[in-house]
Amino acid sequence: MSIPLLEIKPKTQNQRVDGYDVLDEDDPKPYRLTDATSDTDVNEIIWALYRQIYGEHLILDAYRQPFLESQLRNRAISVREFVRGLGKSEPYRELVAETNSNYRLVDVTFKRFLGRASYGKNEEIAWSIVIASKGLHGFIDAIVDGEEYTTSFGDDIVPYQRRRMEARPFNLANPRYDDYWRGRLLEMDLATRSYYQVRQYQAGDLDKKYIRQAIPAGFFNMAQTILIPQVNSQRDVARSTSGSIKIPDMTRETATVGKPMVSRPRVALPYRYIPSNKTV
Repeated sequence: MSIPLLEIKPKTQNQRVDGYDVLDEDDPKPYRLTDATSDTDVNEIIWALYRQIYGEHLILDAYRQPFLESQLRNRAISVREFVRGLGKSEPYRELVAETNSNYRLVDVTFKRFLGRASYGKNEEIAWSIVIASKGLHGFIDAIVDGEEYTTSFGDDIVPYQRRRMEARPFNLANPRYDDYWRGRLLEMDLATRSYYQVRQYQAGDLDKKYIRQAIPAGFFNMAQTILIPQVNSQRDVARSTSGSIKIPDMTRETATVGKPMVSRPRVALPYRYIPSNKTV
């Protein structure tokens, strides 16, 4: 029994608001299979599909799907089925699905298949349950067969970023450069190493490269949280030089103990201008 999708409140994004902007070269070009009249048009559609689903960094001859291309050229499958096949292909699994957490996989897949970003953490959690229960293929089927995909693109339109207002397209972002992927690389590298392999000596000195690789990923996070005290250069200079400064002895030896050396000054009392001998 599959778990039903959790209820999600959609946010107000650009694709959900009717726009009145004038189309220019920055707006995406919709590719339709029904408008293709030559092999050149079909080649452009196939290139647009690779660019949208795989991204620029995965468009290589080794990652192409010749079986899907031949079926699309012969009109045996629709654009929707081509998109479904790219999502279930081995390059998408290895280079997109396995290099991200389920939450980020939802966001990346929505940007490429639905042309929009996720509505927040709640939607990512809801669809990550679908990934955990149905796997990658079931997740791709749920998106491609969903109501939003059918309403936005149908069977013959290549998915595109709907109403892109600013910044670069979603599909140009590399999904591998993330904290999750870097942590996995470190874990995979350390999983095959032992303590004695890490402590390798070269020319009698400890190899710092292997020692740095042996540090767990959590140590870097802990080290970043340490508060570094602020350095006051003037105070440090004063402290370092205060020990070398000699204060001269300003005390004097008194001849009589308890007797002040300075005489008491005469105080001018008020009304001293009055003569002492009064005359009437």
